[in-house]
Amino acid sequence: MKILVCIKQVPDMESRFKINGAGNWYDTAALAWRMNEYDEYAVEQAVQLKEQAGTGELVVFSIGPERVKEAMKKALAMGADRGVHVPDEQSHERDPFEIAAIIAAYARNENFDIIFTGMQSQDRGSAQVGVLVAEMLGIPSVSTIVAFERDNGGVKVKRELEGGLKAVVKTSLPALFTCQLGLNTPRYPTLPNIMKAKKKEIATRAVGDLHQGAALAVTEKMSFPEKRAGGLVLEGEPAELAGRLIGILKEKTTVFK
Repeated sequence: MKILVCIKQVPDMESRFKINGAGNWYDTAALAWRMNEYDEYAVEQAVQLKEQAGTGELVVFSIGPERVKEAMKKALAMGADRGVHVPDEQSHERDPFEIAAIIAAYARNENFDIIFTGMQSQDRGSAQVGVLVAEMLGIPSVSTIVAFERDNGGVKVKRELEGGLKAVVKTSLPALFTCQLGLNTPRYPTLPNIMKAKKKEIATRAVGDLHQGAALAVTEKMSFPEKRAGGLVLEGEPAELAGRLIGILKEKTTVFK
């Protein structure tokens, strides 16, 4: 079995963010970086699948500047066999269609049985890349999976729907799956596996060899949410509070107009 897992390096969400000089993305200076949380679940599921199969190859793929190799090394320490890095200093400017096209261009002739991605990235949050890759490759995709198992040569998954509902979906292979939080418990790489990961191959593919077409969307501006006034806490007896509340609603809203 041949498995591909796509990961992205994102800032730690506890970082203090600033808008960059162009006003269209966050300033990357002085940020701490980590593997996208959703992608950790994708890597764990890929490793578990390979362990269950007892054979096969697991490839981790990432696009971005040189620093993304740190996230790739974590995936290798978790159990991936080798990595493929597409160096790209402008990856943050590419829309989901461009990113998906790069991944699909790499995967098209590699004959992967299963492709895993995170449901979405924590910084852009488009939740589009995985399903776009599947469409470009002409294979089935199932998004937001929260359970995964092999089923008579295919795969049976449980996916999360709105309102806490779940749907069970069966599909043949090859197929792509986007992974939701709670799918599994991502392992912590052990020290021996971290040392082994240093010897695993991370090949390089030029973005110019894989990039196809122009962006369909451009981020023109980014801004922080507008600050709102603090809430008003009313204290006192219920009968008195009811009258005061009605007075405030009449004064500040159109509820009674």
